[in-house]
Amino acid sequence: MMKFRFRRQGTDPQREKIKQELFAFNKTVEHGFPHQPSALAFDPKLQLMAIGTKSGAIKVYGAPGVEFTGLHKDTTAVTQIHFLPGQGRLLSLLDDNTIYLWELVAGAPREVVTLLHFLHPLLLLSATRVTVLLLLRSCDLLCIGTEGGGVYFLELPRLTLKDSQTLGEVLDSEAFLPDDYRCGKSLGPVESLQEHPQQPGKILIGYSRGLVVLWDLSTRQVEQLFLGKQQLESLVWERSGNLFVSSHNDGGYSVWTVTNGNTCNQQPVSSTIPYGPFPCKAINKILWRTTQTGSPVLLYSGGMPRASYGDRHCLTIQQDKEHVTLDFTSRVIDFFTVHSIEQEKEFDEPSALVVLLEEELVVIDLQNPGWPSLPTPYLAPLHSSAITCSFHISSVPPKLWERLVNAGKAQQGRQHAHGSWPICGGKNLAPPPKQQELLLTGHEDGTVRFWDASGVALTPLYKLGTANVFHTDCDPCDDPQDPSNDPDMQQEEEWPPFRKVGCFDPYSDDPRLGIQKISLCKYSNKLVVAGTAGQVIVLGLSDERSDHMVDVSVVDLLQDREGFTWKGHDRLEPRLKPAPFPPGFQPLVLVQCLPPASVTAVALHAEWNLISFGTSHGFGLFDYHRRNAVLARCTLHPNDSLAMEGPLSRVKSLKKSLRQSFRRIRKSRVSGKKRTITTPTSKVQEANAALAEQEDVAPVQRRIEPRSADDSLSGVVRCLCFADTFLRDGTHHGPTLWAGTNSGSVYAYALEVPGVGSGRACERGGAGESSVCVEAVLGKEIQLMHRAPVVSICVLDGRGKPLPDPYEASQDLAIAPDMTNAHSVLIASEEQLKVFSLPKVSAKTKFKLTAHEGCRVRKVALVAFSSTAQEDYSEHTLVCLTNLGDMHLFNIPALRPQVRYDCIRKEDISGIASCVFTKNGQGFYLISPSEYERFSLSAKVITEPLCSVQLDRPLEPTPALQGSPPLACCSRSLCGFLPLTGQTEEPPSALSSPILDTPLDSPLSCADLTLDSTGELTVEDVRDFLTTVDEAENNLKNIKEEEGRSTGILIN
Repeated sequence: MMKFRFRRQGTDPQREKIKQELFAFNKTVEHGFPHQPSALAFDPKLQLMAIGTKSGAIKVYGAPGVEFTGLHKDTTAVTQIHFLPGQGRLLSLLDDNTIYLWELVAGAPREVVTLLHFLHPLLLLSATRVTVLLLLRSCDLLCIGTEGGGVYFLELPRLTLKDSQTLGEVLDSEAFLPDDYRCGKSLGPVESLQEHPQQPGKILIGYSRGLVVLWDLSTRQVEQLFLGKQQLESLVWERSGNLFVSSHNDGGYSVWTVTNGNTCNQQPVSSTIPYGPFPCKAINKILWRTTQTGSPVLLYSGGMPRASYGDRHCLTIQQDKEHVTLDFTSRVIDFFTVHSIEQEKEFDEPSALVVLLEEELVVIDLQNPGWPSLPTPYLAPLHSSAITCSFHISSVPPKLWERLVNAGKAQQGRQHAHGSWPICGGKNLAPPPKQQELLLTGHEDGTVRFWDASGVALTPLYKLGTANVFHTDCDPCDDPQDPSNDPDMQQEEEWPPFRKVGCFDPYSDDPRLGIQKISLCKYSNKLVVAGTAGQVIVLGLSDERSDHMVDVSVVDLLQDREGFTWKGHDRLEPRLKPAPFPPGFQPLVLVQCLPPASVTAVALHAEWNLISFGTSHGFGLFDYHRRNAVLARCTLHPNDSLAMEGPLSRVKSLKKSLRQSFRRIRKSRVSGKKRTITTPTSKVQEANAALAEQEDVAPVQRRIEPRSADDSLSGVVRCLCFADTFLRDGTHHGPTLWAGTNSGSVYAYALEVPGVGSGRACERGGAGESSVCVEAVLGKEIQLMHRAPVVSICVLDGRGKPLPDPYEASQDLAIAPDMTNAHSVLIASEEQLKVFSLPKVSAKTKFKLTAHEGCRVRKVALVAFSSTAQEDYSEHTLVCLTNLGDMHLFNIPALRPQVRYDCIRKEDISGIASCVFTKNGQGFYLISPSEYERFSLSAKVITEPLCSVQLDRPLEPTPALQGSPPLACCSRSLCGFLPLTGQTEEPPSALSSPILDTPLDSPLSCADLTLDSTGELTVEDVRDFLTTVDEAENNLKNIKEEEGRSTGILIN
């Protein structure tokens, strides 16, 4: 048969206009906790908090929904941040001695992020490292302490040096200073700078050797010296200014009085080592806050006994006889208190303590007795246990939402207070969401967390644990008596008075508990979670606490096949006695797959009471209503012994896979050279190639090498799908089950569900319906030619639209599917997309993505895109994410390419593997172990920040700086900043940053990052990096940074 080549059709202007109304790519907001935080600041007037990271990002947070993000020019760690209170400006100090000034401004229609002004202190500060910054309350002078002992003064906002003579030189000339407080010619590093709370212009300067100097800026004289005996760590003023507190590296703190006339004070009023007398670690920071009750609140980090608790990350709160040691699971970065700042007020009256940890943010309510913690409406640590999978639900029914919220409140009631969130600056102007959205994340410790993904703030709703279904090494039901109820235990553990705070827990009791797949039916409130050890749990939602035993069913997927022996981990032992389950999702039945390999696919059809699950050995079908195993099919190839080794033997199998890949590459090269012999066929190909150079014709496809049938892990089940369609003949439709494997095999089973469809089950009548079991009969078996792994299977109705979800058609929640015209099935493999007609399973249309684009399919979803111009117009589109990180959109069922967007970096394997799509055109993927990047492919459905901030300054830029040239803006912006350019040789443009191909705070820009994978990376993910030079040149595209949609920001 001769193949003809046709000219490409020209672009249709009307169609291009429709595509612009349907599709638009924007990265909108980052959810979660910033990766590798390094600095913290708080604006008490605007009630805004800023967090700096090691990758050079600054993130500002206010009330839920008020978020701004900026990115420095270089990927250098932010060491300090300081707000100019009330002005919407902040200063940042980087690890390379660079100081930046940022400013929020109003603008329309879109706001941008640019660097405001920067200065390189190395040019002015004698190549000495900056150790501390102090912004005076007047906000017009910046004091800089250095490692060499000098203190410099810079005028704001231009950051120009005020005086040529430094403070360090003046103090060095003081002859009465003891030699013990000198480091050669200087006084040593400056550790702390603090301005007098009642007398502006007086500064307390602390040096590392223990010397503290009270300096008067107006008279340029030393008012008082304080000679400490220990190495200094930090200083803090008491509100009245009559005393200050110093903390030291021996684990102690000292209280000093400030008196007139006494120029040298050698003895503090008091000196205490709270956790002595044995050697203690340094108190890194200390705060002293006064209250109306008379007893001040003392807060400090560190100070633990070195031998006993030197590895603890602690922060202590003391007031009178109350003493609590907050015990965290990650390092304390910084902390501050929310308290009264009005000058006329006599006391601080702290209301909250905010602690920034390396892995989470903890807020303590200081007004309620016992100092409980407050739940965080945002910045929750997504990675409290490593994320292993995710699942998104759109348009959540109000009743389900209410029940989940109530279950979550019941959990929080035992752990948190119900006070107001103290960081409440700005105003969220975004309209209320039209629908509620849920994001479910599965974790390594066996928990499933439910998040409110309806808006900008990703808020935790409810946490489900599955560990209590099994006997584990750390059984919660077998724990000893609670120490708080045992007086003997209280006496033993009373010092230090530890209290576990925070939810970050990087350790898993048993790695087999890890969640691999999740499926939720929002109409029947049925949930299926599947784990690493072959466990599949069906859960139902309940509003009451229950104590019951979970039914257990075992499904053998090997079907007594000889020659296979499982060498991996053992199954989890189910609990054989009743266990307590709190309100929320409670387990109904446990299905255990044998061998206990990790579950690779699940499907739930709650209307038929069926679940399907697949592993690397096969797939099964289970009726959870009748507790009956319907089907078990083994998909192993006779040579597929790798599937029996389990995850503990992956090192050997990875080496084997790499070796096989190199052999395949060499083989393809040799076979390609042999085919260059001149033949009539090759002459035709040469003629076609010459014709292609002269005319605009379809591109030549790449040659695809067929995969071997005995490739490793060929039996892995990649996808499962339920559908009510035509499989046996074109007149009778009924329930079906579809399964796709790693070797390109597709199995289609006709199901006989009592009371459903037009099969024999309905003909038997309803009397014995309850006793009739579900049956499954193999209807079709398809083998793809190149044996490419099947990524997704979806059945399309007579109109070419995907079938509705269970209960949607029967309860009139969606348009009923077309059952009069012929159905079709869309099968997406890693190499091509193909539509087959049903029931004959004959090919209708296809698109060879690998042959045309040189990439492989990784994720596939069917999405409904709504038009921005016509309210009632929408299209169902196939969205495809490839291994190169780009998004391809195709119409269905014709599979014509629509648009393509660059989304994720090719090297970000973890991000590609973690991507999840929503049904309305949005998506999420991990940019770090603790952060999701949210993006939108829809021109209409966009979730982005829209907020306002009331400032105490004019909206216009500083008059002295208005004549400066504008700077290029960063297209990844989430907030508005205006450049205040100074005398710089190079514009500090964010576009010149080499990391703009990554998200703002992407950990991939940091050299010390260890990627956390979501789920299990396949061998195909590694093979992507084994291409030849020619293939690399063909496959690698010039990935450009898409112009992201910026946030609108209004300043009143």
